[in-house]
Amino acid sequence: MSAQLSYQQESASNPLDVMEQIVAAYDWVFDRRSDAEMAAEAPGKWCDYGMYFCWSHEISAMHFTCTFDMKVPEKQRTALYELLALANEKLWIGHFGIDQEDGMPVFRHAVLLRGAPGASAESLEDMIDIAITECERFYPAFQFVLWGGKSPAEALQAAMLECVGEA
Repeated sequence: MSAQLSYQQESASNPLDVMEQIVAAYDWVFDRRSDAEMAAEAPGKWCDYGMYFCWSHEISAMHFTCTFDMKVPEKQRTALYELLALANEKLWIGHFGIDQEDGMPVFRHAVLLRGAPGASAESLEDMIDIAITECERFYPAFQFVLWGGKSPAEALQAAMLECVGEA
């Protein structure tokens, strides 16, 4: 995803300043709600992803979520929770959950920056890239469970097939 962009080097005081530059460089729609919060929307292969960044100066951590544009019906949440558990076993960074208010699948991650001179533009760009890559990778599995009638294990297996060549 690297845009080969040049960023102003900001002090570690607020990584959202750097994140704002990254999001603006991609021409994504965003809203800097305050010094501690920012929301953005990123296009994906399957859907647009809603991203939310929250900076806590007190604990020097940034919390990040990437939500799918997909509502999960209440009656299917049990199967989706099983899928989330199976998918989370395959992740190195971050984890999937379901937003309780909206009923949407969400990828979550937090970055601790205590003692660091700041968050680099590269590490923040990697954070976004990892989130979108994982959301794109698992999106079909969510669809298979919700609308395809597949079990969580079947859905995950089908979504993890690596296709080679062209049809």
